[in-house]
Amino acid sequence: MTNAISSVPAAPAASVDGLFAHVASPEDAVRHFRARLGFETDVSDVAGALATSDPGFVLVDTRSEAAWAAGRIPGAVHVHGRRIADVAPERFAPGTPVVVYCWGPGCNGATRAALAFASLGHPVKEMLGGFEYWAREGFEVERDGGRERRTVDTLTNVATGAPVIECAC
Repeated sequence: MTNAISSVPAAPAASVDGLFAHVASPEDAVRHFRARLGFETDVSDVAGALATSDPGFVLVDTRSEAAWAAGRIPGAVHVHGRRIADVAPERFAPGTPVVVYCWGPGCNGATRAALAFASLGHPVKEMLGGFEYWAREGFEVERDGGRERRTVDTLTNVATGAPVIECAC
C-alpha cells in the first residue's frame, strides 16, 4: 500500500507486542543518534583522521600489556584502562581530545576507559569495533618487530585489494 501524498509505502500496522510497540518519536531519535555520534567513532573515521597531518586527538590503546605487544594501531599510545586515573594526568595535557579503543565489540574496556578520560575532563570518543575491527578491515597493525596488514575481511570491509578509509556502509 502506498501513501498517495508522498509515494512512500505506508507504514505497516504494528501490533501492541510488535517491534515498534515502544518506539521513540522521530525527534527523540534524532537527538539520540546525534548524541551517539558525539560519543562514538569507527575505525574508518579514525584511520582517515590519522592519515592527516593533524588528526586532532590522541589515540589510546587501553588493553593489557600482552595485547599491546601482540599488535596495536600505529601511532596509538598505551595506557591500560585500569591505570588511566593514575597515569593520564601526567601523560596528557588537560582537555586533550582522546579516542580510546580496546579489543573489540565483545569488550566494554573502551567504554570504561572513555568514562575515565571524561571524568578527568578530556573530550573523548570510543572507537567502535576496537582493535579487532581495525585489523579485520585491513588497516596497518604494528608489533615490536614491524608492521603488517592482514587480509581484508569482506564481511567488514570492501575487498578492493587495499584497505579503504571510507566505511562500506
